[in-house]
Amino acid sequence: MTQTTQVAIVTGAARGIGLATAQLFQSHGYRVALVDRDESEVVKAAAGIENSIAIACDISSPADVSHMIETVMNSFGRIDALVNNAGVAEFKPLEETDFDCWRKIMSTNLDGVFLCTQAAIPALKESRGAVVNIGSISAVRASTLRVAYGTSKAAVVHLTKQLAVELGDYGIRVNCVSPGPVKTQLAAAVHSPEIITAYYNGIPLNRSATVGDIAETVYFLCSEKAGYVTGQMIAVDGGFDAAGVGLPALRAKRGQ
Repeated sequence: MTQTTQVAIVTGAARGIGLATAQLFQSHGYRVALVDRDESEVVKAAAGIENSIAIACDISSPADVSHMIETVMNSFGRIDALVNNAGVAEFKPLEETDFDCWRKIMSTNLDGVFLCTQAAIPALKESRGAVVNIGSISAVRASTLRVAYGTSKAAVVHLTKQLAVELGDYGIRVNCVSPGPVKTQLAAAVHSPEIITAYYNGIPLNRSATVGDIAETVYFLCSEKAGYVTGQMIAVDGGFDAAGVGLPALRAKRGQ
């Protein structure tokens, strides 16, 4: 029997943006595959979402990714949306970023996007589906301590364009969402309170994004409402990338 209910895969779905995105897809009637290398956490996350499955997968491993896609197809029979959200971050000075750190970040943040998308192509051809990659504002705004992380996300933005061009003939759309500062466990772990405050001072909307802000944009890009949008990066950053120098001083002046 042909399965008609739409199916989404969300990587890095045990928590944060990935979990919020999986929950949103399910609320719109999708069946969802939650994918994460943290098996215990992803199983717990999926237990709270109807019509979902949990799959433990290291997306930097071709064998793991192949098995993950096979599991989704055996369970649900189709793939309509692939959200490449899984990522890692280590913020270190350039001189302290050894090659093992560089490769760890690249293998998940960049190689994982390539591997998951490539493996899902046959199913996405059938559904004329959509791919959304999660980048970062660090892809377009360089900062200290992010030589590996920022470079990996900049590569994801270009990979998005490359995939969109190559897969367009199949009706597969590929876009990228680049969050600015977001309230997540990962952000709390790698950003000091001083850095978080500095971020707020540079954001025109004067707040961090919520995971829901990001999830809503991802869902839009996978929906028919974005049916003619492909090869794009959307910064969901409260205006952070648009703002230049002087915003904190302007705010201080207004407050006088």
